[in-house]
Amino acid sequence: MPDLLLERRDGVAILTMNRPERLNAISPQMALQLAGAWTEYETDPELRCAILTGAGERAFSAGGDLGRLIPLFTGAREPADEWDRALLASRDRMGVALLKDHDVYKPIVSAVNGLALGGGTELVLATDIRVAAPHASFGLPEPRSGIVPGGGSMARLPRQIPWASAMQLLLTAEPVSAQQALRMGLINEIVEPARLLERALEIARSIARNGPLAVAAVKETALRSSGEPLARAFEIEAECSGRVTRSRDAREGPRAFMEKREPVFTGE
Repeated sequence: MPDLLLERRDGVAILTMNRPERLNAISPQMALQLAGAWTEYETDPELRCAILTGAGERAFSAGGDLGRLIPLFTGAREPADEWDRALLASRDRMGVALLKDHDVYKPIVSAVNGLALGGGTELVLATDIRVAAPHASFGLPEPRSGIVPGGGSMARLPRQIPWASAMQLLLTAEPVSAQQALRMGLINEIVEPARLLERALEIARSIARNGPLAVAAVKETALRSSGEPLARAFEIEAECSGRVTRSRDAREGPRAFMEKREPVFTGE
């Protein structure tokens, strides 16, 4: 069974981290498969939104596998199979897997079905809309092991939630509950486990009904303008807006409204 499952459902890609016996910890195989799945999602015009979740009911992801992934990168163990060797030969794929230094402008929804620690929380931070089960928890425990959460959280977290809340997570290395995460603004909703994936699909399908070029431009503008002076942010907005305005989809949407029908967007 692969460490990552990819399912297509009505224009939605569902990525499921599939190591429930290891709390869906990220293995070399999962890292490479995640990187491949994001690339496939990014380049497939039929896919309009993605959902990231974990297998089972205990964990979204406990982060990097401390027995396999981390020792491989630190040199504490030798590569043991083709996945190990492939990841060492292409270390940049780890950044793609965690969506660090690799922006995907298509939207991503996370359905956090349990524990999200280390790289698990960092994956959540790389998503756009986040729903979580009541028993979910979030944390960045790396400093307890003398290492840092270097998968994007040190840069992303202070930009996404208030400074004091970000520093609490980063410096104490203590997890927070779903309820605390909701108050911090780290997640959007808390949903009962039986409805978690269903709710994520509702959100994903709502997004997928919109013009794909418009949706991607909204996310691209938000990502590229983050931290920029307002004048530069407006330049980026104008660039992305102009590109969409010149598209066929931009002509189709108003035409469909006037003709009182659903638009047929092609991403062109």
